[in-house]
Amino acid sequence: MEKEHVIVKLTDGVLSLQLNRPESLNAFSPEMILRLTEEIKAAGSNPEVGAVILSGAGRSFSAGGDVKTMGQAGPSETYDHIGKLNELVLAMRALEKPIIAAVHGFAAGAAFNLALASDLIVAAEDSKFVMSFAQVGLISDGGGLYFLTRLVGPYRAKELFFSAEPITAERAKEWGIVNHLYPLAELEQGAFGLAARLAAGPSRTFGLMKKIADQASTAGLPEILEQERITQAMLVTTDDHLEGVLAFKEKRKPDFKKKQEVL
Repeated sequence: MEKEHVIVKLTDGVLSLQLNRPESLNAFSPEMILRLTEEIKAAGSNPEVGAVILSGAGRSFSAGGDVKTMGQAGPSETYDHIGKLNELVLAMRALEKPIIAAVHGFAAGAAFNLALASDLIVAAEDSKFVMSFAQVGLISDGGGLYFLTRLVGPYRAKELFFSAEPITAERAKEWGIVNHLYPLAELEQGAFGLAARLAAGPSRTFGLMKKIADQASTAGLPEILEQERITQAMLVTTDDHLEGVLAFKEKRKPDFKKKQEVL
């Protein structure tokens, strides 16, 4: 029986998607990209899923593109492959639920970009991030030129792209790429604890925050203000909002419903 390229688990509202090609440092395969896309899309309509964790089996999060197969594909095959990767990235951004990338070892090339396509990144203290594309004469794909430039600014981003030199997790945190650092032995527990808290939160609210925040870098202030205005007017009638207000008055933690509400 062929080994699954992605290990899928659902626990307490947290969907865990673990890249599972440890013998190749979880280098991307067509099967892996397809399975991740299917699971992310399915999570959007599954009320049992409140948050998602992306992680890697073995020694590293992922080496990104499979160097062993590079040089064999022509323009047409490459165009089609990147199209599948783009579909995954767009599915991640469209998912109205938080996605956490839990990085250990290396996040290299397109795997770095997969982490950037998530909403939060947590990392082991000894992990490293590298935009390795220039080493093999390629540009970044998977949205790196979009995500990283907006996150750290064009000058730092171009330095990482041009040099193809890794940066430490500590430097990545200083630059705002990583949200939280953990000792390697505590990374899995830390990531799951964060995801579980998000999964127990007001999922519809998180989804709308994500959607509007992602548009903020390209939309003008008037457009964002109007989206906030319309969205807030809808949310004030939801069970989650009413429960949050009641819990505040009663000085207790809110017990948000896990099912998505239809506005």
